Amino acid sequence: MSSSTVDPADPVFQLHRGGKMAVVSTVPLASRDDLSLAYTPGVARVCEAIAADPTLAHDYTWASRTVAVVTDGSAVLGLGNIGPRAALPVMEGKAVLFKQFGGLDAVPVCLDTQDVDEIVAVVKALAPSFGGINLEDISAPRCFEVERRLDQALDIPVFHDDQHGTAIVVLAALRNAATLLDRKLGDLRVAVSGAGAAGVAVTRMLVAGGIDPERVVVCDSRGIISRQRAGLIGTKAELADLTNADGRRGDITEALRDADVLIGVSGGQIPERAVAGMAPGGIVFALANPTPEVHPETAARHVAVVATGRSDYPNQINNVLAFPGVFRGAFQARATRITDGMKVAAADAIASVVAETLTPEAIVPSPLDPRVAPAVADAVAEAARRDGVARA
Repeated sequence: MSSSTVDPADPVFQLHRGGKMAVVSTVPLASRDDLSLAYTPGVARVCEAIAADPTLAHDYTWASRTVAVVTDGSAVLGLGNIGPRAALPVMEGKAVLFKQFGGLDAVPVCLDTQDVDEIVAVVKALAPSFGGINLEDISAPRCFEVERRLDQALDIPVFHDDQHGTAIVVLAALRNAATLLDRKLGDLRVAVSGAGAAGVAVTRMLVAGGIDPERVVVCDSRGIISRQRAGLIGTKAELADLTNADGRRGDITEALRDADVLIGVSGGQIPERAVAGMAPGGIVFALANPTPEVHPETAARHVAVVATGRSDYPNQINNVLAFPGVFRGAFQARATRITDGMKVAAADAIASVVAETLTPEAIVPSPLDPRVAPAVADAVAEAARRDGVARA
């Protein structure tokens, strides 16, 4: 967008002028004594103590409550590869969501590189300033490698929200949809449209949460992923080994034939005839933004429960239901990493918030529901202790 297309009267631009966040002191600086305590000479004593025992940084710096929100600007919202400067408003937004919903501080870190080695090196070098790393809007397949390497290298939580935040909320929503329809997760046939970061993570999370992998079919832009398809490497080869026990081939229409669930995380459009081929009483999560893979009103003609990623339709599958509580819980437990068990616990906690009031239009809480983050945090902290990754 050029400067000529910026409308200063537009409330969106008015809100963003000057950015959406600032650094605020938590201590008084009104006297010479205040200065001597907060800065020199008093601060030197704290520095010496941390130098002697690095674990004290958790108690005497902001690291115990601060997340780095890291991006390379390569896969920003539905805008694509727009680069680090254009990504900054989104990362600021993410940071204020951390504060509003999780009570955590967060700092946008927009990197002017899309090289995996450089991203990993920079984040490792920055890590002492933070208690956790939230990777954001990094395109697949590089995002898998970046997360894997940082998770191995660092002793603080690393979480790629585009993958795992989406997957956690999808699992929560599907649990409640299945309960509402009196179905068991293990009996559901699931078609996943999209094999990028979100599609891979959603598939793995559903399996961790109780879906039978042999009853899952995943599609990418070339069609159904199967063991018979040549040229598959990396995560897609892993998906082929894990899913599609029937060896289905073809496009999304074939994947949806007699399926109970469609989860769209691709951005591609799915024809109505394909949705019409699903089993009766089905579930559609069409999560592409701003244009769902299937219009929710179209999907509702053929299935029992519909969810999207949008706020103007019921059942918004929104990552903000997950990531603030996930990090808050990880910080509560002083977890060294985020395990699959912690993610499943987060999904269960989200589902539980509305478990007693389920309707087809309310299978997940509102993103503004104040009960969500505390419930997720407590569940994640307990799971961290159970999984042996907690230090508190």
